[in-house]
Amino acid sequence: MDLEERIDYHFHNKELLTEALTHSSYANERKSQHVKYNERLEFLGDAVLSIVVSDYIFKNCPELPEGELTKLRAVLVCEKSLFDFAKQIDLGSYLNLSRGERNNGGAERPSILSDAFEALIAAIYIDGGMEPAAKHILNFVIPAIKSSKKKQVKDYKTTLQEIIQKNPGERLQYVLVSETGPDHNKHFVFEVHLNSNVIGKGGGRSKKEAEQQAAREALELMGY
Repeated sequence: MDLEERIDYHFHNKELLTEALTHSSYANERKSQHVKYNERLEFLGDAVLSIVVSDYIFKNCPELPEGELTKLRAVLVCEKSLFDFAKQIDLGSYLNLSRGERNNGGAERPSILSDAFEALIAAIYIDGGMEPAAKHILNFVIPAIKSSKKKQVKDYKTTLQEIIQKNPGERLQYVLVSETGPDHNKHFVFEVHLNSNVIGKGGGRSKKEAEQQAAREALELMGY
């Protein structure tokens, strides 16, 4: 199957696609031909990827505070994730590699495939703009987020409750400490008490989020 069919995007400028798929080893084998390779596109693709992922999770994961958003973005744009995305479209089979690099397994190397995936993002962005680039990225990112959420079946409050229940007689209580800001932009702070002791504190834009963050801090302090 043609790569353009796999990614559901057809290039106006086919040279951009060729450049995105060309590794520096291939260009070095053909120095006299001045072949363009994908390192500059990779640089731009990294930036486009970051803004698209940041925008999506900011809008679609309102329950996550800034620190958790940062962690989620890091997981989604890391080499391992990009390598997985590249394998989904069999990107390695389309790469222009030197004979030596291909013989040494370059078409399956995570660093090469993840870089090429970023270069492909940039090529789409230059050729068609942000909309098709974002569509391409989210085709991979949205299923990855859903998969990640399925793995996180338990929330922090539930996990903390299950741990405390192992000790009969212990009692958890969530206490509202403060409520600030106008109605459209409230900020709540909760403490979680174990009997009479404060074991965690957290804030958020809703009471539920603040309680979750308090439970998360408690779990961290307990070593979970």
